[in-house]
Amino acid sequence: MLRLLASRIAQVIPVLFVMSLAVFALTDLLPGDPTITVLGENATPQQREVLRKEMGLDRPAPLRYLDWMGRTLSGDLGRSLRTREPVTAMIAARLPVTVELTILSMLVASLIGIPLGIAAALKPNSWIDFAVSVTALAGMALPFFWAGILLIRLFSIQLGWLPPSGYVPIWVDPVRNLTLMVLPSLTVGGAMAGLIMRQTRSAMLQTLGQDFIRTARAKGVPERTVVVRHGLRSALLPVVTVIGLQSGALIGGAVVTETIFSLPGLGTMIVDGIFQRDFAVIQGALLTVVLAVVVVNLLTDLTYGLLDRRVRLA
Repeated sequence: MLRLLASRIAQVIPVLFVMSLAVFALTDLLPGDPTITVLGENATPQQREVLRKEMGLDRPAPLRYLDWMGRTLSGDLGRSLRTREPVTAMIAARLPVTVELTILSMLVASLIGIPLGIAAALKPNSWIDFAVSVTALAGMALPFFWAGILLIRLFSIQLGWLPPSGYVPIWVDPVRNLTLMVLPSLTVGGAMAGLIMRQTRSAMLQTLGQDFIRTARAKGVPERTVVVRHGLRSALLPVVTVIGLQSGALIGGAVVTETIFSLPGLGTMIVDGIFQRDFAVIQGALLTVVLAVVVVNLLTDLTYGLLDRRVRLA
């Protein structure tokens, strides 16, 4: 297991390097002048030029990248051009919101997708299978922003069951926090649930046709044990793969969802940074998102080793 961990970490390092290049390059290509963010639109060209030199923007891009990476590796992501607040502190304050939304969305997607996928696999070509397939396609086809608006209209405006927006930290008021996070979690998790449904159904159909399943049934093992203990455990590998690979989509959906539901997470931070041309904030937040996706995929690889002994031996 340690050898597997070491090999995966060795693969992660070049990925992070390439992604840091991409984050810096894409941010550097954004239109707009960061000196306007600091000085305002009434600043003279001379004032802007002096500030550009102070910020190092007159230097070549490769030198600015090396400078930025050197500070990033030491834990310094710079300061917001607009508020002068350290970007590291801003990320630390907003990261728990995005992490909570991602975890709850993944939990919602798994609780919906895996049971429905199993039900469809146990009754192939039945009305249950048809209903699950239609639901999965609808969930995957519905955009995040549209799903969020529909949920707000139904549960907040028409039924009045849930608040439409806002956020309270879970350590301040857990009940209020979970109440406010229901709709955002359903928005992001509902779309991912469709993909998990289809993957679970496909994997379970393939697993339930294997010889060891027929042998277990021939020995008189209860059907519940056959499905859950033998079938589901073998079918979980591709499902875990989908969940791990979709972590990036979950975080991407969180960017849109946080804006709709007024959640103070990394997604809102990125959107605000883009609108305000706050390049230090954009770079720091995007790099954090990239690191989070890489870590989730690393944990997915390690989960393979726990679920399948052949991965550990390989």
